[in-house]
Amino acid sequence: DVQLVESGGGSVQTGGSLTLSCTASLISYGSHMAWFRQAPGKEREAVAAMITDGGRKYYSQPVKGRFTVSHDRAKNTVYLQMNSLKPEDTAMYYCATGYGGQWSPPFQGNEYKYWGQGTQVTV
Repeated sequence: DVQLVESGGGSVQTGGSLTLSCTASLISYGSHMAWFRQAPGKEREAVAAMITDGGRKYYSQPVKGRFTVSHDRAKNTVYLQMNSLKPEDTAMYYCATGYGGQWSPPFQGNEYKYWGQGTQVTV
């Protein structure tokens, strides 16, 4: 099993920035890593995904141009840099991996096997 631990959430004003971290017990070469978010009363949605070690990246339309996903192999950590934050970005953010399908965005939560506990972002 893979353990994922998110951190970096918090409260920020509109237009501000936050960087979320997801530290994994193991990130194999070329792993599929994703960030999801879920706001109260809303469906869970994928906001970003990547194949580590130089692979593809995906961003949902609401965050494209504002969020950046990256990976530090030495730290076994995936990041989500969030800029120009808006009130509608308020949600619990989750890191996920263990994706079992082909690269075919948008991605659905039920396609991932491992999840972190989440970190709250409030704008």
